[in-house]
Amino acid sequence: MKKLLVIMLKSIGVLVAAIGLFIAIVFVVNIISSKSEQAKIIPYGQSVLVDGKNMNVTIQGKGKETVVLLPGFGTAAPALDYKPLVDELSPFYRVVVIEPFGYGLSDVTEKERTLDNIVSEIHESLQSLHIDRYILMAHSISGIYGLDYVNKYENEVSAFVGIDSSVPTQGGTDDPFPAETYKLLKKSGFSRLLMKLAPDQLVTPTVDDQTREQIRILTLKNMFNLNILSEGEHLFPNFKAAQKLTFPTNLPVIFFLQANDTETEGWIPLHEEQIKNSVHGKVMTFEGGHYLHHTRSKEIVENFRKFMNEKNL
Repeated sequence: MKKLLVIMLKSIGVLVAAIGLFIAIVFVVNIISSKSEQAKIIPYGQSVLVDGKNMNVTIQGKGKETVVLLPGFGTAAPALDYKPLVDELSPFYRVVVIEPFGYGLSDVTEKERTLDNIVSEIHESLQSLHIDRYILMAHSISGIYGLDYVNKYENEVSAFVGIDSSVPTQGGTDDPFPAETYKLLKKSGFSRLLMKLAPDQLVTPTVDDQTREQIRILTLKNMFNLNILSEGEHLFPNFKAAQKLTFPTNLPVIFFLQANDTETEGWIPLHEEQIKNSVHGKVMTFEGGHYLHHTRSKEIVENFRKFMNEKNL
């Protein structure tokens, strides 16, 4: 029995040592890889000074009207993620993609990701670019920020476009956000390992290999950073704060939604409710996933332009 006990203890010791070595290897590989990838990032866009920090934006196209694109939650590189949509819009509009703090090539800020802070920073970036009249086009959670935005800066926004955009009253926003777990995954390097083991979790549009690699690098760089975690922790209060808001009656609003959302109950009716009092409001659906701008950019732009022309806007 004593001999068996010794063998068992030695086996447990070897197993613990192996696990410790594995964790150490994952940690070290992540540090080395992160430093190596930092040098491989290809700059794009331009920086504007917002609240003393650099916010990255891209501008493409020379149309008379300006479209400002806002990203969904956690989109690692908004300017690259929006490429198919920007390519479709830019022959007709000047297209500005905002990369909020913690996204893309923008700095990370120490300020909490409250609705007020996010919206005021976006506005400051546009003011820095001397852009004071534009169409706001928002994906996913930016539907919440956009709703607050058009109420605060109604005289600047000429129309609002939601791409499968969030609604303040949708369900699931009060679920606990596991910030500490995500922080541990990031710091330990296991988020990188999980990405390696399941590469299909990298969400990208159809782009060339170089652009896809840049999205991968920026995803690993920005994943669970201070601002993304703060934004996640503020999901519920931000949605709650937006529940008292409605779109201005005379503001043209069009939503492009996935036809078969199985995650959010009443997805289409929730959006129809948002525009029930709008003089110029419309909901359109397409077959596709949450990132409709990856697969339906051409249809989105065609129908958006038709919508604006019908209203003589």
